[in-house]
Amino acid sequence: MTDPVIFQKSPMPIEVEEGKTYFWCACGKSAKQPFCDGSHKDTGIAPVKITAAATKKMFFCGCKASAKAPLCDGSHSKL
Repeated sequence: MTDPVIFQKSPMPIEVEEGKTYFWCACGKSAKQPFCDGSHKDTGIAPVKITAAATKKMFFCGCKASAKAPLCDGSHSKL
């Protein structure tokens, strides 16, 4: 598999905690969207690690097409 699965065509607003590390699902197969649950095995797609710089709401990409992954850049509007 080389292309990720589109989970949803909209961003996913998530409250993150300062200093906490998250692994964003890049393959679209995780049951714990937008975060990785290990479902990417054998897809050739690895999760993206992000450490929150502040406690705040972040908008994670749900379509898996963002050029600013793991955050939404509006790419879903072109799918």
